Amino acid sequence: MTTTRFCLVRHGETDWNAESRLQGYTDIPLNARGLAQAAQMAKALQKAHFQFDVLYTSDLQRAKQTAQAIERLYAVSATSHSLLRERHLGVLQGLTTSEAPLLEPELWQAHLSRDIHQELRGGESILQFANRIKTALKEIQEKYTGKTILIVSHGGALEMMYRMASSQALDAQRVITVPNASLNWISCDGPNWKVDSWADTSHLDGLALDNLDL
Repeated sequence: MTTTRFCLVRHGETDWNAESRLQGYTDIPLNARGLAQAAQMAKALQKAHFQFDVLYTSDLQRAKQTAQAIERLYAVSATSHSLLRERHLGVLQGLTTSEAPLLEPELWQAHLSRDIHQELRGGESILQFANRIKTALKEIQEKYTGKTILIVSHGGALEMMYRMASSQALDAQRVITVPNASLNWISCDGPNWKVDSWADTSHLDGLALDNLDL
């Protein structure tokens, strides 16, 4: 079979990441630390002589700014794809993980319990989110079968890709971390997906922050 390889990169840190504030669709830029993480990540890929066939990014600016570090070193242009966005978190967006249980206790509990049908009043359910990410990943895989694809996206989106590649149930509790600017690898042979390696932050010199957008 023909193997399609994906290198998945989570965007660099934002001020809202540092504050444990839920971002979702909110278009927050990288902070200074995030820009440094993005630069270190891109340099690490270049130093390892990593070659890829196509670069995709979420259309939210924290992902696009991270992808720009790769674009500069590799002299390539990223393809922006709205389906690679983070999950829309509805009314929870903008709240910190300390504020949410106080201001939206029922929704927060549904969120923590991974109720896959809960849309968080104006947002996406886990099921809707999973279907969107699955659609994006399969669309890219079918277009570039047998190629190496670099994707810059978000903590929740990458965690969903991990679930897809490892056949983990959507309502199961999170079992992996997705640090900012980490390198994560999955691959596909026909209908068979697998996780090759995950959460590599060896290139970040202590700048990593394990904090999902969720």
